[in-house]
Amino acid sequence: MASDRQLSPGIAIMKNPDRSPLFRSLFSLLCLSSLLTFAGCASLPRFEEVYRRLDVEKESTPEIVGPHGQLSPTLSKAVMERLKRQEGPTDILERQVALIESISGSPLVAGNKVTVLIDGPATYAAMFKAIANAKDHINLETFIFEDDEVGRRFADLLLQKRSEGVQVNLIYDSLGCLNTPAAFFQRLRDGGILALEYNPINPAKARKKWLLTHRDHRKILIVDGSVAFTGGVNISRVYSSSSLSAGEHEKKIEGAWRDTHVQIEGPAVAEFQKLFLETWARQKGPELPQKDYFPALKREGSDLIEVVGSSPGQENRITYIMYVAAFTYAQNFIHLTTPYFVPDKQTLEALTGAAKRGVDVKITLPSISDEMTAFYAGRSHYTHLLKSGVKLYERKDAMLHAKTAVIDGVWSTIGSTNMDLWSFLRNDEVNAVILGREFAAQMEALFEKDIEDSHQIRLDQWKKRSAGERVKEWLARLLQYWL
Repeated sequence: MASDRQLSPGIAIMKNPDRSPLFRSLFSLLCLSSLLTFAGCASLPRFEEVYRRLDVEKESTPEIVGPHGQLSPTLSKAVMERLKRQEGPTDILERQVALIESISGSPLVAGNKVTVLIDGPATYAAMFKAIANAKDHINLETFIFEDDEVGRRFADLLLQKRSEGVQVNLIYDSLGCLNTPAAFFQRLRDGGILALEYNPINPAKARKKWLLTHRDHRKILIVDGSVAFTGGVNISRVYSSSSLSAGEHEKKIEGAWRDTHVQIEGPAVAEFQKLFLETWARQKGPELPQKDYFPALKREGSDLIEVVGSSPGQENRITYIMYVAAFTYAQNFIHLTTPYFVPDKQTLEALTGAAKRGVDVKITLPSISDEMTAFYAGRSHYTHLLKSGVKLYERKDAMLHAKTAVIDGVWSTIGSTNMDLWSFLRNDEVNAVILGREFAAQMEALFEKDIEDSHQIRLDQWKKRSAGERVKEWLARLLQYWL
């Protein structure tokens, strides 16, 4: 079984939670954490300090880029005013977008079409179709690329396109692909594909300072510079089944993985392309053949997108600030879906503070997990959240892996970022932020469907959990910095 957290400390043994006692994971975590001490104890920025330093209040209107370049201040202001009228008063629009734009340099991009892809089968079908239609190049960046029926299908299709003259460039994470044989990637290289191993775990292969904890957790596919995919789906057979019933009378497949990906067409694709090429250069990959990586892109729809990429070492930890800012500015509701919930103090304060001021805060979490240490560390925060008015739900009959949020009916995000310190501090991550009522309505409908397939955690019932469960939570909380 492959997962985003499979190869963080202690996770490799967590193949089956029912047969992997917590103490085994804790023991492995303690051992490996001692080996990772050299990496130092990085810390997250204080949101208030970032906000004050950038003086976002002076940012009257975010920069908006369209198919033909930057929009005039007048047009940009009109776009933001139209968004605000759609849902009523909310601070999340101008303030949050201006903040992320200031620290990331990534503009708000207009004229895009975003298609929601639910679970692996729908995601793979769309990706296979885009790859099959490629004419110029394919750029793929992934954390996990397994040597199984799904991985081999991807490999065969990529090799086929390379034989047709399409340039294929691949970035795969060394630790995420630890269980994938070297021969799998050598076959791709022998077929003419440029395959770059991100931060090799073998010190002899290190291209710069060797740091085991810095991983590439992004999932990005760009085809011909005109269509991009991103979200939470890795390349693995665990996504072969859908968590949704295909028909009214059909039963869901128990144990299927529930995830969300998006397909993006329009000018925002160039922002994903920039991230891919920056990573390639930073990892000192071989020189890329000259291809049409940045073709002229036309308007494909009405979605406004901000592409948020973050890497360790960045002072502002952009995806982290994105989430804390969004929770802080929310005025109506926060609907969050996350598979690995190990929040830091600021995140907890932002969520509980929102609930206390009357914001409807609902979080959908897994009831089963491939990583039980993070699972219990997250549960250790339930009492505090519930007392603050946050509503918690645990998804039944599926392995929840989606990383999404919908706020105030107009701000949505889908990406690779988990709500934990490992993701915020140590990974390369990417999220797409989409502004607009229509797209938010789609995400809200999906959130409500997950709620229907979940059971709510209530404080009076939660207080009755066993002493054994409380001990597991306490032990896991001790290790949350490495989760």
